[in-house]
Amino acid sequence: MFIAEIQEEQSLAVEQIIFDTEVLSEFSALHFDEPQAPEIEKLEEEYIGRILDKFVMNVTALNHFLKCPLEFYFKNIVKIPSQKNEATEFGSAVHYALEKLFRKMQDSGKDKFPPQEEFISDFEWYMLRHRESFTKEQFARRLEYGQELLKNYYEKYVSTFNKIVAIERNIRNVLVKDVPVKGKIDKLEFDGKSVNVVDYKTGDPEKAIPKTKGPSEKEPNGGDYWRQAVFYKILIDNYEQKDWKVISTEFDFIEPDKKKNYRKEKVVITPADITTVTHQITSTWGKIQNREFYTGCGKEDCHWCNFVKTNNLAIELHDIEEQEP
Repeated sequence: MFIAEIQEEQSLAVEQIIFDTEVLSEFSALHFDEPQAPEIEKLEEEYIGRILDKFVMNVTALNHFLKCPLEFYFKNIVKIPSQKNEATEFGSAVHYALEKLFRKMQDSGKDKFPPQEEFISDFEWYMLRHRESFTKEQFARRLEYGQELLKNYYEKYVSTFNKIVAIERNIRNVLVKDVPVKGKIDKLEFDGKSVNVVDYKTGDPEKAIPKTKGPSEKEPNGGDYWRQAVFYKILIDNYEQKDWKVISTEFDFIEPDKKKNYRKEKVVITPADITTVTHQITSTWGKIQNREFYTGCGKEDCHWCNFVKTNNLAIELHDIEEQEP
């Protein structure tokens, strides 16, 4: 508009400028069309320092950071309470029933599992204890579904369960390349000192299987479940209090697939996997200690980046930098 007004008053020659290919390439490399990563205001260093002095890496925190540093910030630094919902509370009820099943077997002194009715009763007790997390309709539906689910699961596996196990084992005081790590394992199955790590999963197995795959072009950091499997092997193999050696990590899907089949997915862990996840642990630890969690990932579908933008918490925008796998 201003140029048009000038031309109305002044007789100026118009010269067409032709840029060469090299100049255009440099300009296009600036990525003006890419989404931006929001940055939030930094907390007081004294407060952050106290938190990080006590921080110990677990696989959940690692997954949070690799997904988006802002997710790590809100969940692991600020520790925003997560709202209980139908799916997570149902999963907790199933985990509780499975824990009680194996503990009662161990406490029996005869390596005998309690009857199916008692197994389901423990699930029902947990559901009733936490019924405020459900609507009336959700509670009735999940209770009925869980009763049928655990009945079929019990009948399929009770005669073949490994009885030499450790349940809900907390593993602490482990160093991996000078990084303190910890974890809580659902179940450890033993064959001598050889260990099969078992992690229970609720939800659709079909949707979960891709998470058990290693790094790819689409997921350069690998799936969350794959990383969890490798992390647990690294954790236990470096646990000096016990001479245990992880030979496999298995995800036990408590809910059947569409064909009504119960599935267990073992992750084959290679030395290259251990190298990759060890690097993820040490690299992420270094970034956390350098306070590199105030800038998000910038992905359009990132809940935490959008949360910051929507609530006007961003202080400025930064170009996305490709995250190191």
